[in-house]
Amino acid sequence: MRYDVSVSLHRGGGVVTACAFVILQVLACPGLEGRVRAESPSAENTLTAAERQAGWRLLFDGESTRGWRSYRGDAIRPAWKVVDGALVLSGRGGGDIVTEDEFEWFELSIDYRIAPGGNSGIMFRVTEDAPAPWHSGPEVQVLDNVAGKDPQRAGWLYGLYPPRNQPMTNTPTDATRPAGEWNTISLRVAPEQGEIAVNGIRYTTFKIGGDDWNAKVAASKFAAFPQFGKASRGRICLQDHGDEVAYRNIRIRELRPDAPPPDPVDGTLAVGYEPAFPGIAWAGYEPVDDKGRPATFRPVVVTHAGDGSKRIFVVEQHGVIHVLDPAADGGRPAASRIFADLRDRVVYSDKQNEEGLLGLAFHPRFAENGECFVYYTSKRHDPSTSVVARLKATADRSRIDPAGVDQAEELLVLPQPFWNHNGGTVVFGPDGMLYVALGDGGAGNDPYGHGQNLGTLFGSILRIDVDRRDDGLAYAIPKDNPFVSTPGARGEIWAYGLRNPWRMAFDRVTGLLWAADVGQGMYEEIDIIVKGGNYGWNLREGRHAFGQRGVGARPDLIDPIFEYDHAVGASITGGLVYRGRRVPSLAGRYLYADYVSGKLFALSFDPASGQVTGNHAIPGQKMPVLSWGDDEEGEAYFMIVSSDGQGIFRLVPGHE
Repeated sequence: MRYDVSVSLHRGGGVVTACAFVILQVLACPGLEGRVRAESPSAENTLTAAERQAGWRLLFDGESTRGWRSYRGDAIRPAWKVVDGALVLSGRGGGDIVTEDEFEWFELSIDYRIAPGGNSGIMFRVTEDAPAPWHSGPEVQVLDNVAGKDPQRAGWLYGLYPPRNQPMTNTPTDATRPAGEWNTISLRVAPEQGEIAVNGIRYTTFKIGGDDWNAKVAASKFAAFPQFGKASRGRICLQDHGDEVAYRNIRIRELRPDAPPPDPVDGTLAVGYEPAFPGIAWAGYEPVDDKGRPATFRPVVVTHAGDGSKRIFVVEQHGVIHVLDPAADGGRPAASRIFADLRDRVVYSDKQNEEGLLGLAFHPRFAENGECFVYYTSKRHDPSTSVVARLKATADRSRIDPAGVDQAEELLVLPQPFWNHNGGTVVFGPDGMLYVALGDGGAGNDPYGHGQNLGTLFGSILRIDVDRRDDGLAYAIPKDNPFVSTPGARGEIWAYGLRNPWRMAFDRVTGLLWAADVGQGMYEEIDIIVKGGNYGWNLREGRHAFGQRGVGARPDLIDPIFEYDHAVGASITGGLVYRGRRVPSLAGRYLYADYVSGKLFALSFDPASGQVTGNHAIPGQKMPVLSWGDDEEGEAYFMIVSSDGQGIFRLVPGHE
């Protein structure tokens, strides 16, 4: 599979968003700079290699009406035409059209463009034993929500299920764009649950034949039609309601009740994993708390100090930094020591599990200055306040004593509007600057529009100089940051348009900055972070227009180098590019996982061409991976929550 990486910049004034284009530069990777260019819009009515691997196929090729015919007829009437890559109904007498194929369980994605005041519909499981398709097939409404005459709006499951209010904000759901603009409806019809989303935002769920479904049908006009919703399979139908409408990017993935859709992979690597520290005792950790309740161990960072000591540092989300010394313990440490105890400063709750101690980075000159930097949710400020702080180790660099913790210097104090989407990675780049990953502030769908607002730090990657200070700051803003001269913009921002970057890491060979951005309801993505880059959120989710303000591919918005949909997994856990020696087959591959599905992968990327060249599965038991890390030798680890502290694993060669 091959994907172009093409980037440029888009920014403006006011709530800093749009107007000028400039060429971007990739940090510390001159070989890629020559290939940085504006990306042309992706072709419509096509599938990527990954989409084909994941089981998708097109129902409309953009050139002909093959695969479609009139309802209860043999051909399509002249009012249905292919115009500029769209299947367009224009004029009277087109009639409803159906697919030649029938489908049982499936996922359907379809773009529509409705005329002002217009009405249409997308029906499914349509049979042809009744005068009209809506006598048998449920309909997802297509409508101009502003001037349309029907009170049931676009995206509603007609006569049965209106959209729910948005979670967390409890606001009414309407993600449609105006008449004349393209919208995307996603429909899932599956044994366990059906679902409708519009422009990436979930509208409703349903279960065909369930008690709730049957009650709603009985109370609707469809009760008069005994076969309504009863067919186990049927055709997709596009409705002629007498108004102009266009459809494109009609694609479907059939689902099997006994197996998930295939993953978008090129094969499986001969790689395994094993407990990294079997039987280890974590200092101060007990599997039950003082009230006898189970206490989990939540490792979120495995890293090193880069000081030649080969020590391994493990960050536990409740607020403790542990240190292991394999060199002194024969390679298999039996117990940890506490490097720093921040529990008096850090707040964590299982009900708000995206807070806590989330990040640790050692200064490149840690051996000389003893400085390290942490990212945590503070219990000393207002609720859900994120802090980036500087700590200083003792003279022998063995720990940060209580006095050192008390003297922690807070560089950034960021009150979050919600408890989730905190980001949390802090990492030093090859340029000696500290990079900080921040989510969009939380809730869902970015309710405050932080992702596209350069006037806030949320939804961004920051770059700051911790060795100097500007007036009024505990750090300096590097003068070569991309937005230092942009009116209204925060100069700390290096890149923006991110939702919740959960783990970013520099490739220690190429210098590329990798980030995985957790998606909303449809797609997870992997990005190469570049100076001044706008990664599209919340105008786009992955490579797709999102929400009412969503847009198609544009030269100023950087699409991910790779994405996967929520049949593969629903919460990406970003990792790192493997540069160790223990597993040669992983050399140069980007490691990542999905927390929900428990799957592990290795992505191949060619910086010279700017293309992804492969994606491979890492076999083994499904693991809800919290985070990834590496040691001084470049060996890779992943972490899961455990009830006994045995949740850190290292990658090892597998068997062919």
